[in-house]
Parts: sequence; C-alpha cells; structure tokens
Amino acid sequence: MTAPRALPAPHATPVDLGGRTALVTGAAGGIGRACVLRLAAAGAKVRAVDRDATGLEALAGTARDLSGTVEPHVLDLTDLDAAELVAAGTDVLVNNAGLQLVRPLEEFPPDVFHTVLTVMLEAPFRLIRGALPHMYGQGWGRIVNVSSVHGLRASAYKSAYVAAKHGLEGLSKTAALEGAPHGVTSNCVNPGYVRTPLVEKQIADQARAHGIPEERVLSEVLLQDSAVKRLIEPEDVAEAVAYLCGPRASFVTGTSLVLDGGWTAH
Repeated sequence: MTAPRALPAPHATPVDLGGRTALVTGAAGGIGRACVLRLAAAGAKVRAVDRDATGLEALAGTARDLSGTVEPHVLDLTDLDAAELVAAGTDVLVNNAGLQLVRPLEEFPPDVFHTVLTVMLEAPFRLIRGALPHMYGQGWGRIVNVSSVHGLRASAYKSAYVAAKHGLEGLSKTAALEGAPHGVTSNCVNPGYVRTPLVEKQIADQARAHGIPEERVLSEVLLQDSAVKRLIEPEDVAEAVAYLCGPRASFVTGTSLVLDGGWTAH
C-alpha cells in the first residue's frame, strides 16, 4: 500500500504564481483591478484586458513595485475573435468583465441584452477556448469566473445580467468536467454587492425601478437579503480568486465560492 503523501506544514504554501501567465478581463477597475494586483503580487505576469486605455495605464503604474508584471491589453470583448486570440498561452484565466442595466423586461433594450450576453457569457467561452490548448498541453491550468450571487439567485429588473451569470455558472461547470483529466480547474466566485463603480452607477436606476429615493437603495434593495449589512471590498474577492489559483485548491473544481454575506442562506 502506498504511504500517504506528506503534507506541507500549515501556512507553508502561499500562493506563488512565479513563471505563470494570467489574464484578467475588466482589469482597469473594481474587482478586475484588484485581481490584477493580487496575481501580480503572487509573481504572475498578468495580461490586463480592458477597453479603458487610461485605466490600464494607471493600473500598470500602480503594479510596478510588485513581484510580477502587468501587460495592458486594450480590447473590447465584443470582438470575440480578438478575445480568443489574447487568451492563447495563459496559465490562469480570470473572466471578470461585466456591465449592468436595470430595467423591467418590457422596457429592456434588446441591443443591450445582446451586448451583456456577448461580453459576459460568449466572450468567456471564447477566452476559455483560446486558453485551453496551452493549459491542456502542460497539464495545469486555472479558470476562475467572477460570477455573482445573481448566478445563483435572480433579482427583478436585471434580466440580462442574471441570464448571463446563470449561463456562466453552467459554462464553468462544463469546463471543470472537461478540464479535470488535464489538470485544469474551473470555478466561479460569487460575491454579493461589491464596492465598485458598476454598483455605484446602478443606484439611480434601482431607485427609479423600485420607486424609492436613491438614499434608500443600499439598505432596502442592495443589502436587503444580506445578513452582513455592508458592501464587500474588491480586494476580498481578489483574495478568493487567488486562493482558487493556489496549491491548496487543486481539488476544488466545478463549484461556486460564495461571498454573499449570508444572502443565499435564506
């Protein structure tokens, strides 16, 4: 009988991504920016993908003192062929880019619905498709899809966002099943409301949709179902992403790491 493998001492295996190439979408701000900085701090060479050239330039400047490096890539993810190409050769893929519009279904613009699904579901598919040949070839890879509590629960007036996140959950699980024989894991991270510009920008829309003043949106809409009555910080989400890329998470795949302050405990 084979002797059990000796385990490292507790706290002896920090996330070390030295020599690895990571790609993060929606990298110029919010969760994406925090993920870029966290992965670069772990030693990765990070391809920071966003359509905001100014934001990427500022991000690259912030990351200069980290052990890894940041390579800005200005890209609109509705260019699906370009998205697939930029993912080639990556060891770690973080699908984070997103957008939001709050409207009742009967008023939701079809073109916006199409764009949301393109950026938040079809682009992740193409990015995964572009990254897998390299991951499979080396027998190692990490796919982390920044989903949301809305990948597990629905909210009114967010048809496109909820549909995209639910689809991302299924895509992630499929990638996990197919990737397991090749040493590739695929997981979702599911935060509640995060302190990002995406959340701040929807407060006026939420107030209009629910017929309440803007100052009541945070407590009565965004945090109504959360047991922890505060927004989560982008750095907390980035730490969860980093964990899923680390040595202690090699058996974690096909699942959703929920950071929702107790929302889904109801």
